[in-house]
Amino acid sequence: MSEIEKYRDNHKTAFLVEQYDRLLSEEEGVGSMSDSGMEELKEEELKRIENEKKSLIEQMEQITRADVEEEKFPNEVVLEVRAGAGGEEAALFAEELALMYQRYAESRGWRTNILNESKSSLGGYKEASVEIKGEGVFKELRFETGVHRVQRIPATEKQGRIHTSTASVAILPIRKKSKIEVSPDDLEIEFSRSGGAGGQNVNKVETAVRIIHKPTGIDVRSTAERSQQKNREKAMGILLSKLETLHEEEEAKKHSEERREQIGTGDRSEKIRTYNFPQDRVTDHRIKESWSNIEGIMGGAITPIIEILSRESSD
Repeated sequence: MSEIEKYRDNHKTAFLVEQYDRLLSEEEGVGSMSDSGMEELKEEELKRIENEKKSLIEQMEQITRADVEEEKFPNEVVLEVRAGAGGEEAALFAEELALMYQRYAESRGWRTNILNESKSSLGGYKEASVEIKGEGVFKELRFETGVHRVQRIPATEKQGRIHTSTASVAILPIRKKSKIEVSPDDLEIEFSRSGGAGGQNVNKVETAVRIIHKPTGIDVRSTAERSQQKNREKAMGILLSKLETLHEEEEAKKHSEERREQIGTGDRSEKIRTYNFPQDRVTDHRIKESWSNIEGIMGGAITPIIEILSRESSD
């Protein structure tokens, strides 16, 4: 029975444990049969029960393995983009990156939802948070964290000079069980009215939530949901993910000499990729690979980049 106990408290395997318990009772009943003329039938029944028990164990093991895999690579992330150096051009680039990932997500059948956005005067993103849900989302996007650089002639540039701007991307995994514990005393929570289009209820109820983690200064917002409670839950999930990511980055730096990954630490301050429009070239500096068709890539066709990064990783 000890082999089964670990599956009993998991709601995904509890019904299989019940079936296993029934088989044990059935096995006990068959085993107590004493009619000498029934030995062959008894043997067949015990064999059948044993095979069914093995099948149930295999199913429970498979479900548990899937849970472990999802804990390591959850099927939900928050994509954060933030304009870096380059003023308005950096903000426009940040918005293009957000759209690139949303289009890629659409091609993969994933669901996206803009949780928060702050626009620049020309309409780009000073910063934005996008929720992405779907099978394999963190496993595929985990290496996109870092500084992305763009080289091109801005539409506002009258002398045709190429400008360089940057935007940072962070892929934050949203796990069902967080390893981080946060004291309520460490949190400052603010409520405000959500802005943007949305009909008559917009700006009448304070549904937008901002949470500040006082020890680190980390600041998260969620404005997309209609209820304050849901926005609070979203913001708290993002905060826990940021705190986990910060802890992991610190640990990675401590052991950086021992790390063998070619694709870096996942630190958002690390410059990972350049998008050079005049030369129609996207270069990933971690693996020293380049691709053409920059317009297609910005349109969401990043599968070749995702695939080679996954191959180069040690996972």
